[in-house]
Amino acid sequence: MVMGDSDASMGTAGSVAELTVGIVGLGLIGGSLGLDLRRRGYRVLGVSRKAATCDRAVARGAADQASVELSSLAPADVIILCTPLNVLGKTVEQLRPHLKPETVLTDVGSVKGPIVQEIEPLWPNFVGGHPMAGTTEQGIEAALLDLFQDRPYVLTPTAQTPAGAVERVKELAIALGSKTYICAPEEHDRAVAWISHLPVMVSTSLFQACRREETPAVRKLAQQLASSGFRDTSRVGGGNPELGLLMARYNREALLASLTSYRESLGQVMALIEAEDWDGVEATLRQGSEDRPLFL
Repeated sequence: MVMGDSDASMGTAGSVAELTVGIVGLGLIGGSLGLDLRRRGYRVLGVSRKAATCDRAVARGAADQASVELSSLAPADVIILCTPLNVLGKTVEQLRPHLKPETVLTDVGSVKGPIVQEIEPLWPNFVGGHPMAGTTEQGIEAALLDLFQDRPYVLTPTAQTPAGAVERVKELAIALGSKTYICAPEEHDRAVAWISHLPVMVSTSLFQACRREETPAVRKLAQQLASSGFRDTSRVGGGNPELGLLMARYNREALLASLTSYRESLGQVMALIEAEDWDGVEATLRQGSEDRPLFL
């Protein structure tokens, strides 16, 4: 894995002004990209399925122009696909007739292996991408300025990816203030299974476990007492169910491996408590305290 320079320049001011960026999908991520890129001098063309979303994107400053027609992106030099994972391939097929041969396509999906395999044959100038930022909110109204500042932005080129295409997307990521990383699609998927997809499944399982409290009064009291610790632990489980489903569907193998490992770790903790091995419990907690700074 190679880390890029997060504060490198995009190049000359003229090159920024001349570059047109298309965004397909004007929700939280697409809208936030539009807000940031326009503020940095890029011309942004947006596409959404709903005309009302297009109007709001322009009104909010997330796009110079927005349309429900993919053909409106014909002038774009780079197009960022911000659609759900399961429609990315279909979107590229619909886009192809309208693109210039040199247009660079990239996406923002949280799984890269199957997406790169699907899209690379459809468009040679495709660079898998994953800006690792977001909130639990959805839609154009949730779009935020500086959402990607100091956040990881992963690019997953293959041996067939043109170097110029990679550099162009990397320049956009750096312009957003992101910390850029380059790795293989499969490495990305294994890594995010641990730190992104596993936490979603663990978090939602926590809600399921709490619902199993048999005494309604106790369950209600737990809901009333839940505070910062529960909020931090459960946050990602309260997000968009569609995103969680697609994570599981498209990153199944890596997610199952991480879930299996987590189940084994949880079983070890249970065994220590059952055996009243308090020294072992303390050692496990101490190890967790030492490990956390390595990830955060």
